[in-house]
This record gives sequence, C-alpha cells and structure tokens, in this order.
Amino acid sequence: MNEKVTMKDVARRAGVSAATVSNVLNNVGNRANELTQRKVLKAAKELNYQMDMTARFLSTGKSNLIGIFLPEVYEIGQPSSVLKDNPFFSEIISGIEYVARMNGYDIVVSCIKESGHVKELVSKRTLDGIAVLGNFKAEFWEELRALEIPKVLIDSYQFDEQEYSNVGIDDEQGAYLATKHLITMNHKEIALVTGKIEESEVNYYRYLGFQRAIVEENLSLEKCPVVYTDVNFKGGVAAAHSILYSHSNVTAAFAVADILALGIIKLYNQIGKAIPKDLSLIGFDDLSICQYTFPGLTTIRQDINKKGMEVANILIHRINGDTDNCNIQLPVELVLRQTVLLKQEE
Repeated sequence: MNEKVTMKDVARRAGVSAATVSNVLNNVGNRANELTQRKVLKAAKELNYQMDMTARFLSTGKSNLIGIFLPEVYEIGQPSSVLKDNPFFSEIISGIEYVARMNGYDIVVSCIKESGHVKELVSKRTLDGIAVLGNFKAEFWEELRALEIPKVLIDSYQFDEQEYSNVGIDDEQGAYLATKHLITMNHKEIALVTGKIEESEVNYYRYLGFQRAIVEENLSLEKCPVVYTDVNFKGGVAAAHSILYSHSNVTAAFAVADILALGIIKLYNQIGKAIPKDLSLIGFDDLSICQYTFPGLTTIRQDINKKGMEVANILIHRINGDTDNCNIQLPVELVLRQTVLLKQEE
C-alpha cells in the first residue's frame, strides 16, 4: 500500500521549506516568487499530492468552501429540488462555481430544510461564505443574520446594503419591456403568467412592470388577466390550460420565467394549436435552451451566468477582508425571436 504523500514530501521534491509549500498551496499572501510557485505546483502534481482540508483549515482559518443556499420545495407533499424544476438555478450556480474554482474555492449546494439547518451547515462544513438564492421564511433570515461570515444575496429586495450585498436586475423594467412590446404588436388583451406575487419579490416586481405598461397604454386590466401557477414547466402547462379555457379572449401572454413559457408552448403544440399563430408569447431570463427551441422564444435577457460570477467575485472579496456591501444591478434587454406576431386589426 502506498504511503500518503505529505507536504514535507512536496517540499523535498521542490527544494523549498514546508512553510513555503503551505503558503503556495493555500495561496497565503503570495509570498513566494513566481519561479518558486511553479516549482511547488509542479512537485505537488508529480507526487499527486492531495491537500488535507482539515490541516488547511487549521493553518489558515479558511476552508475555501462557499455555500450556495436554495429553498427546499415540495412536490405532491414530498421534498423536491428547485434544480430539477428550473434550469435558471443551475445556470447561475455554474457562474458561481466557475469564479470560485478560478480562485481556489469549492462550492457546496444545499436546499435549506427546517429551522437550524443553516447554522448546522455552516458549522459542519466550516463555510467561508454564503450565497443565497430564493424565497425563505422569516426563521431563515433570523438565522442568517446571526452568522458572522460573509453573505451575498441574489435577486433580493428585502434587505438593504447595511446588512448584505445583493446582485440582481431591474425586474420591473424587464417586465415592462416585455409587455410594452406585446402592446406595440397591437395586442390589447394580454395575460400575465406568474407565481404567487405575495411569496416572491421577483414575481411581485415583474407584476408591477406588467401592470405599469397596461395602465400606461390605457388598456383594460379586466381584459388582461393574471394567471397564477407554479414557476416550473408543469406550471406553464397548467397556465396554458387556463388561458385556453378560462381566458379565451387573450391573444398574447407574458410569462415571468422562460420555463413557464416552454410549458405553454408544449401544451399548445399538444392540442394542435401554434405559437405565435394562436398566442403571442414572451418569457423572461433567456435560458440557454431558448435558442434551441422551435419556435425560438422571444424573451427578456438577463445574463444569468454573469450574475453568478458577480456573486462569487463579491463573496470572495468579502471573505478576503473587504467590508463594503454593494448592490449590483445588471442590465436586461428584449431579445426578439419567433414567438410574437403582429395582431391584425379586426
């Protein structure tokens, strides 16, 4: 059985001290010159040295682990995963993971369960920082506030810069742009497809943007229904049923998430109707899959991957001693594809 390679073995191979190896591998203060760093990294690779995570934490006080907290959701009464239901989450995590990896950090993704789960995770995994995405109950925020480690929120309107950093977008403006485009294309009876606005700040602000465009153009709010559903593919299918059989006057719809729009397209195709011939449709997010669907989905683009990268950059700066909170708002834009048609005058 081969003996475990130690830091002293790497030091002997590189011709440096064990302390220098520790500084290089733990990225402490960049004390070693470039040549020494290359020698240490080359020796570690040749010997297939595996960092002892416990030893690293004891020597530096850092685990180089970043936690990403998501809400636990339920499907038919059983715990499920938001990662399964909406590709948005996996795309933003991809951005966080890339920047984390480039800076020597690993990520831990966890769906938060009962009260006490947050504190348990931070303690058990000795997390250096936390990124938070999604809607949580009051108990979660109380626990989070008590933790003395850096935290960055994603798409949050609940807390100001005195407590947390946040990376988001102008959700209201994005929804306004989508609805305004449908109105410009001569649609006057437009449905909003959304999750519960009282449970999600993002849904609420997208609802406000939709309503602002409708009121600005003096359209009838009664003829522009709000269709509430779960924000996932099945929810989009259910919303399509509602539009077809309960709101047959509607000629266009704005869905607050692309995954909803994809569900609507699916149901219309299944029953022999067509998007955009029978319903003009706009989504929100510009998921990667949208460029491969047929017809291509017109949507509001936010750079999801960049959002994740910004989150990781801020969090790592905070971990490394930057005490300033910041609120970054990334741009949104309307992306025209093939799911909106000009409505002909009757």
